[in-house]
Amino acid sequence: MSAPFRHIYGPVASRRLGRTLGVDPVPSKTCTYDCIYCQVGRTTEKTLERAHYVPIDEILEELGRALAEGVEADYVVIAGSGEPTLHAGLGAIIRGAHALTKLPVVVITNGSLLWRADVREDLMAADIVMPSLDAGDSQTYHYVNRPHGDLDFETIVDGIATFTREFDGEVWLEVFLLAGVTSIEAEMRKIAKLVATIAPTRTQINTATRPTAEDFAYAVSRERIEELASLIPGVVEIVGGDPVDDSRTGADEVTDDAIIGLIGRHPCTVREMATALRVHPRAVGRQLESLDREGRIKPVVRNGRIYYCAA
Repeated sequence: MSAPFRHIYGPVASRRLGRTLGVDPVPSKTCTYDCIYCQVGRTTEKTLERAHYVPIDEILEELGRALAEGVEADYVVIAGSGEPTLHAGLGAIIRGAHALTKLPVVVITNGSLLWRADVREDLMAADIVMPSLDAGDSQTYHYVNRPHGDLDFETIVDGIATFTREFDGEVWLEVFLLAGVTSIEAEMRKIAKLVATIAPTRTQINTATRPTAEDFAYAVSRERIEELASLIPGVVEIVGGDPVDDSRTGADEVTDDAIIGLIGRHPCTVREMATALRVHPRAVGRQLESLDREGRIKPVVRNGRIYYCAA
């Protein structure tokens, strides 16, 4: 049996990208933000320090092993359970991934460090970069993202705009809406002005569907998102709906490590786990029973569904 993966997870059925093979280059919840809507919980290490948190050769060895096992994915996505641009070797990780696969390499980032020239340079090796813009002004930014104290909202927006101008690939900007906060038309108009300045390839509007770090982070209805989307300039996509369920005829065995590796970064329903891991839902159910007895998982009800998180 091959060694378990520590830094690679999935493939995950992503609403934004299809099937993705994930790369997690920083320790869990090491981030520049402590967003109220984060699906992997509260930040435990809020920092702006770039460092080699995880050895690059370990990441690339695991990625090569996963690819050699014949995983089916549409993208390699560098994201995970923290802010990936905090890894000082991010450029080398992206280039190493390109050497291992022809799949496009995507980086999902909160965009908070794009004002730094070294971060922008590292990201130039990616095919797609997906930064976030969750607010239209500093006050809302501090409420939603709860950033490191040395971060400045205007500087971050300028950094995202600068990177977008310099980057030869595609920038897909995520706007994450929360009911009663950024679902208000006046707030969305502020965001729309910043989107016009940034001029991304496309803007993807999202909202809370999985368990959030704070229970006061509420989802916005699809109908309301559609109304607000008309205010955003350029190409706009509404992120919604469920991933295609291709799990019904999957394998009948799955390991504890595979499940924990997935839900530790990406809380999932049973069906989503089965789809991502290409196993039958009954196999997931059996392992969840075992993990529950051991106290290693935590069920959370969100929008009428049960999601499982690592305990």
